[in-house]
Amino acid sequence: MAEDAPRGMGKRGARRAQAARGQRAAARAGANNTGGGSRWRLWTRRIAIWGGALALLGALFLGIAVAFAARSLPSFYQLKATQAGQTIVVRARDGSEIAELGPNYGEWIPFARIPRPMKDAMVAVEDRRFYSHPGVDPLGLARALYVAVTGDGRVSATSTITQQLARNVFLNSNRSFDRKLREGVLALALEAKFSKEQILELYLNKVYFGGGAYGIDSASRTFFSHPGTELSVAEAAIIAGMVKAPSSYSPTADIDAAVGRAEVVLALMQEQGYISAAEARVDPSTVNLKAEKAQNSARYFTDWALPQLELLLPETTEPIEVWTTIDPGMQRAATTAIATNSPRGAQGALVSLDRDGAVLALVGGTDYVKTNYNRATNALRQPGSAWKLFVYLAALEAGYKPDDRVVDTPVTIDGWSPRNSSGRNSGEIDLRTAFAYSINTVAAQLGNEVGFGTVASMAKRFGITTPISTYPSMVLGSNEVRLIDMTRAFAAISNKGASVEPYGIVRVTSASGAELYRRERPSSIQLVPDYVAAGITDLLQTAVATGTGRAAQIGRPVAGKTGTTSSNKDGYFVGFSSGITTGVWMGRDDSRVVAGLQGGAAPARAFAAYMRYAVAKRPAEEFETALTLPEWQLEPDDEAMQGDPEDYYFIDEQGNLVERGRPDPAAGEAGGTEGVGRGRDQPAFPVEGEQTTGEATRRNGRLGDMDQAASDDFLNQATGGGVAPRPAAQPARPRPAATATPR
Repeated sequence: MAEDAPRGMGKRGARRAQAARGQRAAARAGANNTGGGSRWRLWTRRIAIWGGALALLGALFLGIAVAFAARSLPSFYQLKATQAGQTIVVRARDGSEIAELGPNYGEWIPFARIPRPMKDAMVAVEDRRFYSHPGVDPLGLARALYVAVTGDGRVSATSTITQQLARNVFLNSNRSFDRKLREGVLALALEAKFSKEQILELYLNKVYFGGGAYGIDSASRTFFSHPGTELSVAEAAIIAGMVKAPSSYSPTADIDAAVGRAEVVLALMQEQGYISAAEARVDPSTVNLKAEKAQNSARYFTDWALPQLELLLPETTEPIEVWTTIDPGMQRAATTAIATNSPRGAQGALVSLDRDGAVLALVGGTDYVKTNYNRATNALRQPGSAWKLFVYLAALEAGYKPDDRVVDTPVTIDGWSPRNSSGRNSGEIDLRTAFAYSINTVAAQLGNEVGFGTVASMAKRFGITTPISTYPSMVLGSNEVRLIDMTRAFAAISNKGASVEPYGIVRVTSASGAELYRRERPSSIQLVPDYVAAGITDLLQTAVATGTGRAAQIGRPVAGKTGTTSSNKDGYFVGFSSGITTGVWMGRDDSRVVAGLQGGAAPARAFAAYMRYAVAKRPAEEFETALTLPEWQLEPDDEAMQGDPEDYYFIDEQGNLVERGRPDPAAGEAGGTEGVGRGRDQPAFPVEGEQTTGEATRRNGRLGDMDQAASDDFLNQATGGGVAPRPAAQPARPRPAATATPR
């Protein structure tokens, strides 16, 4: 170290120089630390200043927004006069009123006459700081944000009574940030313009309690049969508890849920000091509820028809009148027929269509009050042998005739062996008899011959909208369908093979009488040739005259088909007479067995009971069953085999019918549509991938190694080309067993 010191400086001088250098370094470090702290304090001060400025600016804008909103708000008396919701009057085809839907307002109750328990119950459960916050609850909002940050990330409901009033009167229920922001501004404006008493009075007279009841007076009269000025503590707790979820906590919908919710309200009232412990022990289950009157079963119809208004009308909130197709007398007859003929413990449903598709009657269950589930339009159930309509339609279109001979004999198709409900086989019979007595083995042979895909395509063509499997058991009705779809299919047969579209709304008018909508008659499409419609009508008529549907006879021509699934879980009957087509289903919602339920029993009897009334004022009509066969079934020459391309029906890959007017089958193939001979003078050719087993099925009724229907020489002559030898029979592939054994 002495060597490093400047020349002439001793050791002591060197130490003093080193100490000086250390002091200078420390000074520099201290200066640097002081600068860092200054910068931090500078940024903190800047953030505080800018934050305060932004907060002040935000408060200014909020104040301006609230001021403008308060100035534009209607007066208290104007708000009293406004009503939420749309009133809809539903009229039958004769103009009579069958239902009035929409808001039901009771008498307006001033704040001074509203029972104290009702005010306290609503504040306790909906907004405990109602009397202290300015319209928006800062503490509640902070708690909700804290829960969102530390919990599942969702902001819980923080709406005050004032915010709920703003939403109900001025806004919609969308859960968007923009709507929530506007709701807050309007709530602050309401608090700025009106007193707490006025706000609570508006709220209690306008809030929705379910069942169409708006306001505590309407709710009290609806649920307790007395005015809202007479509400007890227990009744007030029940009503206050309903606001959160009217459909879930309504005492007429679920009394246990309503009582449980009321007990929560009573506990909150005690906790907040509104009632004593003794009052909180009131048992809400002892409250006398208003006895429910049996509601008009036409509500099943309105539940189906009215949602269609969203598609038919522009958005409107003005009162409207809806003129429908329902016939009041037929609706009453249908309701009685289902109620009196449904087996004990079973449900029933009925759909009745006029020849143009107008819904004349619709019953979705035995009691609308107990259950409003619409089994006529929503339930998916197996139709049993009623499904054979599509099997025999495909067979008739492929060339069968009602008098053709078939053989009722045991068969096995891909490992599936159907059996007849009688347990016996009848041998050689004609097609008409096989259909009339619902012979399962014959239906299985026909389905295999024409192709299960062809049967599925036929069902889609006639309006079945549910998914269809093509396992062999499908020919016996193992696919689930809707009753209204099956009724539509039979109505098309009644309409001589032309399509039918069910409808329930004819026109809609405003309260002033202006017409907002009128139904235009849609174009009809011929689904099958005339001779096919005549042939299936022949079979359906025989099924009622001498077969399984004899209980459906009404003293005039009736055509129809029964259906029963395995173990009597579903009973079906669908038929028509004098231009009216009616479908009936019976069974249990849980699909349990119903003793003694067959399609030819209770459903057929309900059909007959209803139809006797429905057709009483219509002339009896004989069915057109005479077959005018096309030339290809009479003269097997070259020209007849080819047919006229203009007579083709085209079906797309999903089996849906395509309107005529395509230039030729080749053009159809190019567009992904397959030309299938569906015309009056053209045979039905199998769709690719389907297998037809030929005429031998008609001779011996067995499937497997069989001779082809026509000789190779004939086919070579008719088609102008060579015919490859038939391949050897392939071993059957296992398929799932049938889930239903219809009869």
